[in-house]
Amino acid sequence: MTDLELAKEGLAGHTICLCKDGQCLTSDRRGIAPMMGWIADGVDLTGYSVADVVVGKAAAMLFVKSNIAAVYARTVSQSAKAYLEAHHIPLSYGTLTERIINRAGTDICPMEKAVLTTDDAEEGYLLLKEKLAAMARS
Repeated sequence: MTDLELAKEGLAGHTICLCKDGQCLTSDRRGIAPMMGWIADGVDLTGYSVADVVVGKAAAMLFVKSNIAAVYARTVSQSAKAYLEAHHIPLSYGTLTERIINRAGTDICPMEKAVLTTDDAEEGYLLLKEKLAAMARS
């Protein structure tokens, strides 16, 4: 079984599953929180394959920053698909959508808004950190 197949299998009951060489990391946290946490903790995710429930450009940028090897998304946005393809990260998915919307269903996801103006993964990470901090303060 490949790392990506193992990650897809491990996604059951979780929001994200990353696998490499039979070792898997899972989280039940929503949105980009798991990736932001692993990055902040200095976890080396190089070469891991990821299965995620929803992947927008914000998540795609974190995958690129983390040197992820392959991605499966139950739902992926067009911008995330294009971003991953531009960075030569293999992607498979269940549903392709125009954009990721917020949890209230009223607007584009705030994390997606945060990275609209950049295609640089490092800058995207910093913008996401700022957005999360601003949201925590309000």
